[in-house]
Amino acid sequence: MDILVLYYSRHGATRLLAEAIANGIDAVDGAQARLRTVPPVAPVVTTAAPPVPMAGAPYVELPDLEACGGIALGSPTRFGNMAAPLKHFFDSTSGLWLSGALAGKPAAVFTSTSSMHGGQEATLLSMMLPLLHHGMLVLGIPYTEPDLYGTSSGGTPYGASHLGRHGAPVALTDEERRLAVALGARLARTAVALGRA
Repeated sequence: MDILVLYYSRHGATRLLAEAIANGIDAVDGAQARLRTVPPVAPVVTTAAPPVPMAGAPYVELPDLEACGGIALGSPTRFGNMAAPLKHFFDSTSGLWLSGALAGKPAAVFTSTSSMHGGQEATLLSMMLPLLHHGMLVLGIPYTEPDLYGTSSGGTPYGASHLGRHGAPVALTDEERRLAVALGARLARTAVALGRA
């Protein structure tokens, strides 16, 4: 079963979380991660984005959502909200909403910020809204994961997160990585179990 890991990453931190979540998904029998991204948007468009990104994951298409067994959705924090490119893509999913194509599928969210109080939890909650409107089953990270108690950077019960200090090299802490892997594995186990039901 394919589990979609859909993200937007500007400087690479959200992509690192996406890859860690994908590792957790791939560790579950019967599940495999499908990494996808969205093209950037701008207030003034002079040229279209290339049909294939220069590097990294391919751009997502609506059939990717329709065919997946679950979704992990990730974005950098933009003033306590998801980044515009991800919101722009979800604004195009009305047809899937009308058909109920995503209803009952499990979902999870993840984010990165450059400051401790940069809106991680608000962003995670804002990303849940379109998933809930689609009828998806939103999962978080339970406190049975010991790293939730010990992290001094990213990681919340609402979803995986990363704190990247401005100007520092982009790298996940051990706790952030383990929590992201745990979230991916939880999402995959849930999707596989629902697929058997």
